[in-house]
Amino acid sequence: MALDELNQDTLTYFDLNNELNIPKDGMIQIGKDKEALAAFLRENVQPNTLDFDNLQARFDYLKAEGYVDAQMVDQYRFAFIEKLYQFLEDADFHFKSFMAAYKFYAQYALKTNDKRFYVENYIDRVAMNALFFAHGDEQLALDLADEMVHQRYQPATPSFLNAGRARRGELVSCFVLQATDDMNSIGRTINSALQLSKKGGGVGINLSNLREAGAAIKGVANAASGVVPVMKLLEDSFTYSNQMGQRQGAGVVYLSVFHPDIMQFLATKKENADEKIRVKTLSLGLTVPDKFYELVQQDATMYLFSPYDVEREYGQPFNYVDITAEYDRMMANPAIHKTMLRARDLENEISKLQQESGYPYVINIDTVNRANPVAGKVISSNLCSEILQVQTPSKINDEQTYDQMGHDISCNLGSTNIVNMMETPNFEKSVETMLRALSYVSDSSNLNVVPTVQAGNQALHAVGLGAMGLAAFFAKNQMHYGDTEALDFTNIYFMMLNYYTLKASNKLARERKTTFTNFEDSAYADGSYFQPYLDENIQPQTSKVQQIFAKHHVPDAHDWAELKQSIQKDGLYNAYRLAIAPTGSISYVNDSTASLHPIINKVEERQEKTIGKIYYPAPYLQNDTLAYYDSAYDMDMRKVIDVYATAQKHIDQGMALTLFMRSTLPEGLYEWKQGRTNKMTTRDLNILRMYAYHKNIKSVYYVRTYTDDDGELSVNECEACSI
Repeated sequence: MALDELNQDTLTYFDLNNELNIPKDGMIQIGKDKEALAAFLRENVQPNTLDFDNLQARFDYLKAEGYVDAQMVDQYRFAFIEKLYQFLEDADFHFKSFMAAYKFYAQYALKTNDKRFYVENYIDRVAMNALFFAHGDEQLALDLADEMVHQRYQPATPSFLNAGRARRGELVSCFVLQATDDMNSIGRTINSALQLSKKGGGVGINLSNLREAGAAIKGVANAASGVVPVMKLLEDSFTYSNQMGQRQGAGVVYLSVFHPDIMQFLATKKENADEKIRVKTLSLGLTVPDKFYELVQQDATMYLFSPYDVEREYGQPFNYVDITAEYDRMMANPAIHKTMLRARDLENEISKLQQESGYPYVINIDTVNRANPVAGKVISSNLCSEILQVQTPSKINDEQTYDQMGHDISCNLGSTNIVNMMETPNFEKSVETMLRALSYVSDSSNLNVVPTVQAGNQALHAVGLGAMGLAAFFAKNQMHYGDTEALDFTNIYFMMLNYYTLKASNKLARERKTTFTNFEDSAYADGSYFQPYLDENIQPQTSKVQQIFAKHHVPDAHDWAELKQSIQKDGLYNAYRLAIAPTGSISYVNDSTASLHPIINKVEERQEKTIGKIYYPAPYLQNDTLAYYDSAYDMDMRKVIDVYATAQKHIDQGMALTLFMRSTLPEGLYEWKQGRTNKMTTRDLNILRMYAYHKNIKSVYYVRTYTDDDGELSVNECEACSI
């Protein structure tokens, strides 16, 4: 009998867990979760885990049966592996909730080929990760084990799941591609999407360079089919390349709001769309320049420009032209075909679709490029909207090879658990250890099936360290989400994460005597990146946050000045270091709240396939924290935007910011609703997106809507590249 076919009639842990949802004497029965955890370990894990006489016997079995990477294990003295395990055992790790243990054993623990037995526990998975990412460095392996067993560091799902396994998928989380306006590029892009989807990561693809439907091709009028047929081809590609049936391939296509196909692009996600154009599984995203917001505020007509004509006039693909700067000249240029649309009509169409489906994601592309410290232009993003890196276009010949090799994007993700990270004895050492682990994924990735991605990875060594558990930290320390103390903490935490990742990347550059490509043209090299930290000595402002950071060294302006000199002298190894990805199932394993978001419910309800409903109490939920846990659906989304905007100042890439809305909004939540309907309208989303833009938010990832019948619309479980 497979582990997922255990006779539920003889098990007690599901019933015990479900009692969490049944108040007793008006109180949540938190204790039932601990009882469910104990029962799960007793009834499920212990009788179904392979036992071995000793550690040597265990590793002999794992290597003989092809479960672990023997070459990885053989990098180490076995005496060291025994030392590592003793260190991990001494850490005395215990799951804190039923959901944490259940999710780990259901999704992450190695099982026998027939799925009848567990082959590893949490300590074993941590050990495999430590050994793998340390690549033979014993001290680094111990340091990584220390970070992971204390759950200060969590590698992204692809990395944590696959590290050390003999039969493993890719460790990379996500990819970003672009197509240029010719059939060779489109064909190569589709092939690349197939290859990357097979490897396991979510794929973002920008189609803005493609000429619009009805455009001329070689003088033949109305010959171009536009972006929608290419979207359909890509969707079919992702469906086909589904990681051997284990998981649906996943992709997002991005389009500029100034592309003439914009309305048809949005129409592909409408529920009543014709099947010939409707895309069901492909995600949609928009790149939005400043000019669009200006035209919306003016209630002006906006011009949409033919990408082919723009490229012919400017000598570079449409994506790389600064539309905000060139808009008036493009509008006045008779050589550029254009169509007209009322800006607010498009704005309302975006909000209508977000209400209906949660899409499109919105990338404020000029905001991104103003903050981008690396030479070049950011033109697109990934499946979860937090990866924002420079790309360069390719030129592909009729043989589908490269006349000019461009750079595309892969990214390796990991996350700090904020609650546990604040307990680290050495913040700097913890961050350096994490950055080394992430850099190893970049260094060891073989992505030559898509040469542009391989080239981009080798040039930039880009990674994305993020964070989860912010709402849990606030509640545990009795701060209200979005209040003055919460913003103060957020500012200092992410400033420190920025400082210490920079310091670690500088150390890597010095050790390896190499920097990322074109470092000398970056804002790091000319020193301008550091000016805000030199002008303002950023320190905790409130007494509570001062006490919280008292045991850590908070870098001051003098520290930043020294770091600036060191980086200008020796450079940086990683072009990009930070990104806030969404956190999926792994946040449960960490007994953490997801990403930087507020909670959904004090006791969250999850539907688990054939198992039924499982309940998860918010971390540290007890009488003295209850009042500090407010549902995201009952919260003014401007508070969430404020928290993200505070963190964004220190993050070189982006953040997967989700908006949580009720179809009927709580009374008094938004002042502009006074005297109007309390139903959520497109106007509400328009105002919130405009607020996010003015707060310098780089991207709005998703809109989740809680309906009047207690259901959730447009809930995107981004498993492809979430942490």
